[in-house]
Amino acid sequence: MAEVVLDASALLAFLNDEPGGDVARDRIPVAVISALNLTEVVGKLADAGMPEPVVRDALSGLDLDVLPFDSDQAYSAGMLHPSTRGIGLSLGDRACLGLALKLDLPALTADRAWADLRIGARVMLIR
Repeated sequence: MAEVVLDASALLAFLNDEPGGDVARDRIPVAVISALNLTEVVGKLADAGMPEPVVRDALSGLDLDVLPFDSDQAYSAGMLHPSTRGIGLSLGDRACLGLALKLDLPALTADRAWADLRIGARVMLIR
């Protein structure tokens, strides 16, 4: 059963061996991630020059629980735009937070700006 919603920043911290990556690593077995946030991770790894087979191999070994970004999540993420515009959250950020709200789970992130949000979502920082 899922305990947290994983943000792309948390997964990337683990994959890139950044501070807080160990916290993300420990939560991956009990996490879900939106397909939209997985897209962000794949894009960052591709930008770093990793070929698709290597990216797929690295991520498939994590046995991530990936949830589709469906129309309900699209509305949830979209409705967060007015209340989060001031801190410049991306679509991926709002997708993670919207899923966290929908599932009533905390969002696990490396993005410190989320700690100040007052949107009803619980936020867990990895660093």
